[in-house]
Amino acid sequence: MKKNKNNSNNKKPNLPLTTYHSPLIYGISPVLEALNAGSRKIEKILVSQGTQHNRINEILDLARQQNIKFQKVPRSNFSSFVEPNTNHQGVIAFTSSANYYDSDKLFAEITEKEDSLCVILDGVEDPHNLGAILRSVECVGADGVFIPERRAVGLTETVTKTSAGASEYVKVAKVTNVNRLIDDLKQKNVWIVGASGDAEMNYSDWDWKQKTALVMGGEGKGLSRLTAEKCDVLVKIPMSGKIESLNVSVAAGVILFEASRQRNKAAGKK
Repeated sequence: MKKNKNNSNNKKPNLPLTTYHSPLIYGISPVLEALNAGSRKIEKILVSQGTQHNRINEILDLARQQNIKFQKVPRSNFSSFVEPNTNHQGVIAFTSSANYYDSDKLFAEITEKEDSLCVILDGVEDPHNLGAILRSVECVGADGVFIPERRAVGLTETVTKTSAGASEYVKVAKVTNVNRLIDDLKQKNVWIVGASGDAEMNYSDWDWKQKTALVMGGEGKGLSRLTAEKCDVLVKIPMSGKIESLNVSVAAGVILFEASRQRNKAAGKK
């Protein structure tokens, strides 16, 4: 047994060509979350030789339990899979593809739940922003995120890394038309609240205990005119400094945690 293990460690990665083009998850926490969540199929895991971290053993134990192949390889081999200076922490997982949640199913869950809270993204293109938003969504326990199919970032490996594993738990659904989605949600008595620097209402003045969809615009341009017009109400985060607005992921986090604060207070939670 020991001899076979050592031989395996000295082998170079022997992956099929299609695997090299599969989405990657890299970093200890994201890989662990993917293994624990089981939300997408992991084809193979590479671990850098000499990596000293007690959670690496946890990853390997989970891989054995789930019959996922893993291989220890020289650290230099990782350069062929990730961009230079990537903080992969000595572990890479190859996945079949990112799993999006069925949009009709998510719509039904949100409209049937009495106090649902979801996020609609109107053209967020930066994967780091999407990853950070997913992390906030997961941390406050929101019900899901809708993203447009076009002119927006999807669930890339950068999104997965930035979300620190949250992308494995948050339900993300693609829709062909954000404005049509908004119309459909409104017909089901979901309040549509858009974030805009031009709004008159402060974000903390809205009653977030209601069934609500928060709509965030893309980087720089914010909400499109038509989308803003379709919202039931627009809210803003008041600025006291010289900069006029926050990054979209920071703004989403601020608003979502206010929603969480109000809901926890109403439920008697600290």
